[in-house]
Amino acid sequence: MSQTTASTFTTAEWQQKRDQFVSKGVSNGNRSLAVKGEGAELYDLDGRRFIDFAGAIGTLNVGHSHPKVVEAVKRQAEELIHPGFNVMMYPSYIELAEKLCGIAPGTHEKKAIFLNSGAEAVENAVKIARKYTKRQGVVSFTRGFHGRTNMTMSMTSKVKPYKFGFGPFASEVYQAPFPYYYQKPAGLSDDAYDDMVIQAFNDFFIAAVAPETVACIVMEPVQGEGGFIIPSKRFVQHVASFCKEHGIVFVADEIQTGFARTGTYFAIEHFGVVPDLITVSKSLAAGLPLSGVIGRAEMLDAAAPGELGGTYAGSPLGCAAALAVLDIIEEEGLNKRSEEIGRIIEEKALEWKTEYPFIGDIRRLGAMAAIEIVKDLETREPDKAKAAAIAAYANQNGLLLLTAGINGNIIRFLTPLIISDDLLNEGLHIVEAGLRA
Repeated sequence: MSQTTASTFTTAEWQQKRDQFVSKGVSNGNRSLAVKGEGAELYDLDGRRFIDFAGAIGTLNVGHSHPKVVEAVKRQAEELIHPGFNVMMYPSYIELAEKLCGIAPGTHEKKAIFLNSGAEAVENAVKIARKYTKRQGVVSFTRGFHGRTNMTMSMTSKVKPYKFGFGPFASEVYQAPFPYYYQKPAGLSDDAYDDMVIQAFNDFFIAAVAPETVACIVMEPVQGEGGFIIPSKRFVQHVASFCKEHGIVFVADEIQTGFARTGTYFAIEHFGVVPDLITVSKSLAAGLPLSGVIGRAEMLDAAAPGELGGTYAGSPLGCAAALAVLDIIEEEGLNKRSEEIGRIIEEKALEWKTEYPFIGDIRRLGAMAAIEIVKDLETREPDKAKAAAIAAYANQNGLLLLTAGINGNIIRFLTPLIISDDLLNEGLHIVEAGLRA
């Protein structure tokens, strides 16, 4: 819709129409009406500018309406919109599969499949793992988030708002323990805590499910909705080794962490682990609906023709956008830029921590950064209300900002990676004003 068409009604009238015709089950962190996006900025119907630290929940690593993405989509739309890959193949799907197989970790032969959403990618990774192993069990982790379909809801930890009232859930799905270093028992070193969590992980496969029945273990290398929780290299490597020992498919869910968000194409690269399968979506196609599973060729080929796919899966428009995204990441050095952005956020957050006693922890991997808001530094009790107030202040004052975490007390930063230092610092000043308020 053009801005001219949007201005047929006022913002208040659009809000009224939204309430009348759109399900209340769909949330709105900001009830302004977006009419234009450019780079790391959005503009609403009333001409107000918003700096974007949300990035459509991590979808816009290359920013809003990047000229190269726009041009690629226009060119593709003029040539071919959608024949359906299952009906007749087209170049962009195959080109994208080749490129992603080339950048994914590991020297083994790889193949890829494309789908529509992150949840659909996770579901297909589970299908592939089950077909390959001829087992049924699926293991995810406490605080993990994998989507909103029945299977992926079953794999997701947070009950409200994602699961409450939507059961029954899929069977043979289990949640293993995952480290959370800020909330570890007092007086315990990180190494000792790793010992404890690794032992709990091993015990889980005695008490909850036998490894011989497990098809796959699905792990976010950095937990996103769970609060930007970063595990140790040792823990991730233990899980990967456990999978190899027991013939379990190790799946890295890179839907929020992929495509330069953590300073590498895939966050799993930080941990010295080569996963069997990788799920991707979000920033893959700069806002167009596209997801995928990349992995070992023999696993992707376990399914027979017709057993995987979907009507809109891997649309030409999405694939064209994704090919442009990969070019932009390389040409604009976004993996390096991600680390620079993360460092600026971390340095500013460390300054805040000395002034505001409710900032309990600061953590990041690349530009995937967060601060944890607590009521008390000794007890580390989460303060959801204060985190919500900070995010609300930001949204009222020209900055799109999101919370996260099981307890909703994490302020997360998902700025586009093309943001300038000036714009980044302007946004951080708004966060600081929210901290003061």
